[in-house]
Amino acid sequence: PPEEVLDELAAVVSPRVLESPKRLDEERRELEQYFEGRRRKFQVPVDWALTSPGFRSRALHAVARIPYGKVKTYTEIAKEAGNPRAFRAAGTACGHNPIPLIVPCHRVVQSGGGIGNYGGGPEMKRALLDLEGAI
Repeated sequence: PPEEVLDELAAVVSPRVLESPKRLDEERRELEQYFEGRRRKFQVPVDWALTSPGFRSRALHAVARIPYGKVKTYTEIAKEAGNPRAFRAAGTACGHNPIPLIVPCHRVVQSGGGIGNYGGGPEMKRALLDLEGAI
């Protein structure tokens, strides 16, 4: 229910999300366009302060560079973040991504061809990849 989602957003992000919803109008518009298939790249600024410093931040920056409709493996993201053997840490960074969709961790897949895990569940990840024509 929408009320539960709003309560969870207020608890996890900030009560200010509910107090100044106009502040999020641009983000909401871009997300709507994305789900309608009319947006391939987000223009809203990303607050990287929400990410952990170090490897996780570098991994999420690498994830943010994956183009719409393309995928990279956890190993490729680990390499771009500075440690090619840290593919599990790259997965952990994706799992702790505080800005999903805009930092598109759904575009990171397993080397063996599996789609891997996703905070919204594997069905959601598959649906997002299908929306983008990546699978």
